[in-house]
Amino acid sequence: MNNRYDFLFLFDAQDANPNGDPDAGNLPRLDPETGQGLVTDVCIKRKIRNFIQTTNSESTHQIFVQEKRPLNPLIAQACDATNIDQHAKADGKWDSDKTKKRPQTEIKVLQKWMCSQYFDIRTFGGVLSTGPNAGQIRGPVQISFSRSIDRIVTAEHTITRLTDVDKEEGEMGRKYTIPYGLYKAQGFVNPFLAAQTGFSDDDLELLFTALENAFQFDQSAARPAGSMNPRALLIFKHDSKLGNTPSHKLFERVSVKKKEGVEVPRAFSDYEVAIDRSGLPAGVEIIERI
Repeated sequence: MNNRYDFLFLFDAQDANPNGDPDAGNLPRLDPETGQGLVTDVCIKRKIRNFIQTTNSESTHQIFVQEKRPLNPLIAQACDATNIDQHAKADGKWDSDKTKKRPQTEIKVLQKWMCSQYFDIRTFGGVLSTGPNAGQIRGPVQISFSRSIDRIVTAEHTITRLTDVDKEEGEMGRKYTIPYGLYKAQGFVNPFLAAQTGFSDDDLELLFTALENAFQFDQSAARPAGSMNPRALLIFKHDSKLGNTPSHKLFERVSVKKKEGVEVPRAFSDYEVAIDRSGLPAGVEIIERI
C-alpha cells in the first residue's frame, strides 16, 4: 500500500437502538453534556467483522475476535502451525518457575502467521498475549467514536415478555430506541503500519465494502431491517504514504447540517451534506463511495 487514506462515514438510525450501554440498562449511548448520541469504535468494528465472517470464506480472511469464542486456543493454534512452543512466555529469559520466556524472534513469527490468516488482526491489530504469548500488534486502520449531528432523544417502550411458564400474563419489560439520529465517524489508514501487518489494497477494498454493508446482516429486535443505514462514505486518498495535509483539515471540508426549516430531523433527507472541493491540497483525491 503506497497511499495514506482518511475517511468519513455517515450512518443513521430510526426507531432503533444503535449501540446500547450495558452500564446504563442498555440505554442508547450519549454525551451527557450535549445530548448527542454515541456509537463506539468497537461497535463499528464488530459490524465489519460480522460482515466479513458472514460473506467471505477465504482462509486468509478469518476473523480472530468473534462473539463468545475464547482467543487463547487460536493463539495456541498459531503456535502449532509454526512449530513454536505454546507454553513459553516472553523475552527469552528464564522465569521464576524455570519456564523459558518466549524470544522476540518467535513472537514475530507468530504475529506474521496470524496477520496472514486473520483479517481483523492485520486491519485493527490486537492483543495476543492473553495466553500463549504472541505480543501486541498495532493495526493500520483506526476508527473514531461515532457522534450524532444533533441531540438524540431516548424513547422508552413498555413491552410484555413471557419468561415464566407459571405466569400466564407474562412480565413487563423495557425496550429503548431513538426516533432518529444521523451519526458521523472518522477513520484513518496508516500505510506504514499496513506494511508491517500485510494489510493490502485488496483488504482496504474489503474494508470499505464492509462499511457500505455494515448493517445489511446485522438486523435484530433492537435494530430491525431498514432501521440503520449507511448514508455516505467519503474517502480522502493521498498520493503518498506520508500524506499531503492533516486529517482534520480534510474532515473540516465536509459539512452536515439540518436543512432550513427543519427543527426536528426524522430522516436523512432532512439534512444537507456539502463537500468543499475548492483549493483541495495537491495530491488529495476525494472518492464518494455512497
